[in-house]
Amino acid sequence: MLSYRHSFHAGNHADVLKHTVQSLILEALKEKEKPFLYLDTHAGAGRYQLASARAERTGEYLEGIARIWQQDDTPAQLEPYLNAVAAFNRSGQLRYYPGSPLIARELLRPQDMLQLTELHPSDFPLLRAEFQNDKRATVARGDGYQQLKAKLPPTSRRGLILIDPPYEMKTDYQAVVTGISEGYRRFATGVYALWYPVVLRQQIKRMFHELEATGIRRILQIELAIRPDSDQRGMTASGMIVINPPWKLEKQMAALLPWLHRKLAPGGTGHVSLSWLVPE
Repeated sequence: MLSYRHSFHAGNHADVLKHTVQSLILEALKEKEKPFLYLDTHAGAGRYQLASARAERTGEYLEGIARIWQQDDTPAQLEPYLNAVAAFNRSGQLRYYPGSPLIARELLRPQDMLQLTELHPSDFPLLRAEFQNDKRATVARGDGYQQLKAKLPPTSRRGLILIDPPYEMKTDYQAVVTGISEGYRRFATGVYALWYPVVLRQQIKRMFHELEATGIRRILQIELAIRPDSDQRGMTASGMIVINPPWKLEKQMAALLPWLHRKLAPGGTGHVSLSWLVPE
């Protein structure tokens, strides 16, 4: 279908959670000198203008990044993420939001590599232009799930694989499980981070059951809801499934989630959850 455009949603509460987790994982991987691969299966356009007609139409960033931008009580664990956002807003005014590939570019070292894939015909040229002078990056137009077969394992045998599809087709919920399973068979020591939206809770429960059935161990679930589950249209929550999480991630998110919930759901609605779908 390819009708989904992230420019309508950039910087919303789901992006805050997703990119916080992404940043913490990247910082953990950098603790060892050995290089690693960052593989992004659905990379998007890269950069989003928050004053654009699309972003202004929904205003979702006002209930996301804008609520934690330049706060006095920001937890130290958020610094890598917020510093990456600040790199695109040097004036201090929140004008641009970096997607996951640009956050990775800000945080990665010279020895690390980026493999980015985007299928949308409008977003791909924008992404390619963002990285045209970055020798660490390979940008491809194609099916991101195929990269889990073609590009794994990396030669370094270290990496973060971010899987962030638009879920505009119901088949995406099954495709992510199949993709992770295929990638894991090739690269069982990699860190896999899967973002999911909560629109219909039953869809997410089915996806969880299918992930559990793969036999993969060490699957951590992180979820932030700004509203209670509903059968009405719209995303009430989002989460990250992390396979082989860095050892500090659970503790870091246990400290961060209550703060994020207070800021992003100031009315106290919704919930946070942090649990192991599958332990060791």
